[in-house]
Amino acid sequence: MKTKIVLAYSGGLDTTVIIPWLKENYDSDIVAVCVDVGQDADWAAIQKRALDTGAVSCYVQDVKKEFVENYLWPMLKSGAVYEDKYLLGTAIARPLIAKVLVEAARKEKAKAIAHGATGKGNDQIRFDLGITAFAPDLEIIAPWRVWKLKSREDEIRYLKRRHIETPMKKADSYSRDDNLWHISHEGLELEDPAVMPNYRKMLKMTVPPDRAPSKGEYVELDFEKGIPVALNGKRMEGPALITALNEIGGAHGVGLVDLVENRVVGMKSRGIYETPGGSILYYAHQELEHICLDRQTYAFKQQAALKMGELIYGGLWFTPLRESLSAFVDASQRTVGGKVRLYLCKGAVSSAGVSSPYSLYNSSIASFTTGDLYSHADSKGFVRLYGLPVLVRALMEKPGRAAKAAEAAGTADLPRKTGGRKAGRK
Repeated sequence: MKTKIVLAYSGGLDTTVIIPWLKENYDSDIVAVCVDVGQDADWAAIQKRALDTGAVSCYVQDVKKEFVENYLWPMLKSGAVYEDKYLLGTAIARPLIAKVLVEAARKEKAKAIAHGATGKGNDQIRFDLGITAFAPDLEIIAPWRVWKLKSREDEIRYLKRRHIETPMKKADSYSRDDNLWHISHEGLELEDPAVMPNYRKMLKMTVPPDRAPSKGEYVELDFEKGIPVALNGKRMEGPALITALNEIGGAHGVGLVDLVENRVVGMKSRGIYETPGGSILYYAHQELEHICLDRQTYAFKQQAALKMGELIYGGLWFTPLRESLSAFVDASQRTVGGKVRLYLCKGAVSSAGVSSPYSLYNSSIASFTTGDLYSHADSKGFVRLYGLPVLVRALMEKPGRAAKAAEAAGTADLPRKTGGRKAGRK
């Protein structure tokens, strides 16, 4: 009986090549596993392609709900962003895909798991570490790290020699990844950072901002414990809510990012990311946190978000540090609830109002009209103590002025005019 290899199968160019390559290099049956995290895919056609190419079986695992609830929402609540721009659409899906692949390998009693990540990319790290976290005993096969093919053109020629249909046109051979959260594009003219992307040919989910309608659109989002639960007054499950926001945001050119980023392996690469719904949610969530979180919690959460972004990007989701950071984030989100109204227009998102029963904004304190809870006179002692290090340093650097500075720092007030004449003056 032949051994089995489970292949993470997308139906794209790389994995279409990998099936015949595995059959030629391993005496094993290939089980293709498609993990549905919200891709725009014809799964029936993809399954047929896998079987026609040599897989003994191919099945689709729908994990969209798990993707949203256990991966996207924790990431959203954390505020994680990589290098100020990237909302981690590809990176956040990889841990879940790795988990599903391990489950499939156990079910099939496979000896190995194969994936189509290249030896230059981040995904090899994300897949390898995700698989290792659950199944350190399984062999991991990454053909791009061992075969002699050097480019996508080589892959196309490889398929033609074997009379296998190529699942793409050469002129549109961007390396793409899509899921419920985003679409990414790499390759072709994007490999030159000096060249402006051909947005009209490339984009799938988002219109170029200059082609978006001049009249904008308002959207309202409701959050509970940091999680979006309703759009424009209608409660919705996570996948449906994100899908609806993708359509709204995409129509207004929202969420388009052009980024030259630092890959984990050390090189820089350029990608174009479409994340319309995610961009809207990140903006809304941050607006709500601004009124619901105290200063210290918000400041520390900014640091946690930076680290969380690094962990997700680097494939370190299944680690104690990520779990610990998520525990902090969950605690911080207990009072992050309310309504956020936004205005979308020509690629831009702006706030149109935010309210929360947990708001820490108090108009009687913040207003220019002095209220009972705040006295301007209280600030004098606070400012003096708060600025004490500045005073001490000034005394050290300018000792000749020490006496005057010490006097100025004393508790006695300067003499005030009484408004009347002194006694005895004519």
